[in-house]
Amino acid sequence: MMNDPLANVLSKSLKYEQLGRSKVELHPAGKLTKQVLMILQEKGYVGAFEEVTAGRGGVINLNLLGNVNACGVIKPRFSVQLVEYEKFEKRYLPAKGVGVLVVSTPKGVMAHEDAKAKGWGGRLIAYCY
Repeated sequence: MMNDPLANVLSKSLKYEQLGRSKVELHPAGKLTKQVLMILQEKGYVGAFEEVTAGRGGVINLNLLGNVNACGVIKPRFSVQLVEYEKFEKRYLPAKGVGVLVVSTPKGVMAHEDAKAKGWGGRLIAYCY
């Protein structure tokens, strides 16, 4: 039984990155997992991915680019206001302008830079650099 499917997906993809693999098969393929992977793909950390509905939960075939140094989920899922983004950037990212925090806002899941630009707060979900 999995307690946190997103944490399992991110740790498995990081492990395969460190091993030098170019592809990884991730499961289960949840909605939040796909949204986080789309943000990481948009920011250039992972390559293209496709969802295969094979059995319960589905499977995601992810192409790795070798650009991830560290990634993981943020537990507990801290709520963050517009003025608090810098505090969490210092906590989870190595330097200013390096990496991405994934935030769940009332308007959907997005990168922290986009949420800051639009003036929205939300809940921190994951980080990647």
